[in-house]
Amino acid sequence: MKNRRTSAINLCAAVTLTPVLALAGCGEKSPLDPGDPVSLTVWHYYNGSQQAAFDILVEEFNDTVGREKGIFVQGYSQGSVSDLETAVRDSISGKVGADNMPDIFSSYADTAYEMEQAGALADLSAYLGKEDLEKYVDSYIEEGRIAADGTLRIFPTAKSTEIMMINKTDWEPFAAASGTTLDDLRTMEGVTAAAQAYYEWTDSQTPDVPGDGKAFYGRDAAANYFIIGLRQMGVELFEVENGQMTLNLPKDQLRRLWENYYVPMVKGYFGAYGSFRSDDVKTGDLLAYTGSTTSAMYFPDQVELENSSYPIDYVVIMPPVFEGGEPYAVQQGAGMVVSKTDERHEYASVEFLKWFTQAENNLQFGSVSGYLPVMKEANSIEKLDQVISDRDLTVAPKTYDCLTTILSELDDLTLYTNKSFENGSSVRKVLEYNLPDRAAEDREAIVAAMEQGKSLEEASAEYVTEEAFEEWYDSFCEALGNTAGKQGQ
Repeated sequence: MKNRRTSAINLCAAVTLTPVLALAGCGEKSPLDPGDPVSLTVWHYYNGSQQAAFDILVEEFNDTVGREKGIFVQGYSQGSVSDLETAVRDSISGKVGADNMPDIFSSYADTAYEMEQAGALADLSAYLGKEDLEKYVDSYIEEGRIAADGTLRIFPTAKSTEIMMINKTDWEPFAAASGTTLDDLRTMEGVTAAAQAYYEWTDSQTPDVPGDGKAFYGRDAAANYFIIGLRQMGVELFEVENGQMTLNLPKDQLRRLWENYYVPMVKGYFGAYGSFRSDDVKTGDLLAYTGSTTSAMYFPDQVELENSSYPIDYVVIMPPVFEGGEPYAVQQGAGMVVSKTDERHEYASVEFLKWFTQAENNLQFGSVSGYLPVMKEANSIEKLDQVISDRDLTVAPKTYDCLTTILSELDDLTLYTNKSFENGSSVRKVLEYNLPDRAAEDREAIVAAMEQGKSLEEASAEYVTEEAFEEWYDSFCEALGNTAGKQGQ
């Protein structure tokens, strides 16, 4: 391996023990031999505390089950998700200088679908029986059935969804002055109204400087806003059947998305300034955001202004649902896929993944990283508390509060992710950047007009008309249709 592999675990692998036979998922004898250990490489995108938590579990596996069965695992962080995807594509294509394909690598469904189309992934169904699969959350298993014949290609290892986090310290004086409550933030329309009230309230603090109100809310992952927002309104944006995708782009529902994202963005009620919205809370530019459960560890402990700073507390609540909508939330988080190699390496890979996703091990990883466990028996606050106590884990309060908030609502929540389809990654990028980029550009124009003496309403008037929406809607549908190779309906 080249220098890209940054976190190899230095363990001694060669140990000879009395062979122990295990049954494979297909009912045959294990192809493993403890006297001749199989060495596995795992590529992932974990960093910081997530990587440390993964490495600890890998070391435990190697010292116990791996040693017993003849499996030695080495984990390597590839940096970011994008870096990992690039490394995998380079390996598959045989690019000069690329590393050999790993035995296991983290992958989101769209990327895994691309790898499956290239014939690079092992059929995990060959190593997992019905009883094995029934232990996992059904929707997580279904997400991994990306092969044309419906067999499993993605092993669910850790999942996340979205939460809403609020700077409680600065929220409280605004709430007291405006009468706004946390219950008002349960709907997307309520968040928009609260954001306008916050902008106007902060603007009023400096009556000699008109138009200097502050943004209240932002969100990571605009693509999730589209996919889940429409699903809450009864629309499946990407309807996939037999590998064929149909775009559903109803104008009325997309208008609601536009009115509760673009309009408050260009008026300054919402904002997006740093790389992530937790960065914007840290600089005091936002009070609240919707982001992944894994983002909890990045929610700041203080606001850092140009010449001062002050500590803040936080509140965790469920993300808003569109008024009158169904309680859908995004199901996200990469799983692990196994490279198509030989029986010994594929079997050994599945053995490691089965161990890693056992309730206690998975909750140990999730309690540090903010990921939800993938086994049914692990998805409860009681089980989480048990593992934290039994293993004497130190868990950050923000991560714990995020996980328990979601776990307490799971019974009333429907987690959703669209099925994979060709060009899925490219189509998602349209969702991620089309409207946010337009909103950022138009906001700059509005701010420039305000600096010339116009009021916010005067400066923004031309951007929030019916004609402006119609123009965006047509261009949006065209961009999605062209990228997907299909026409919107």
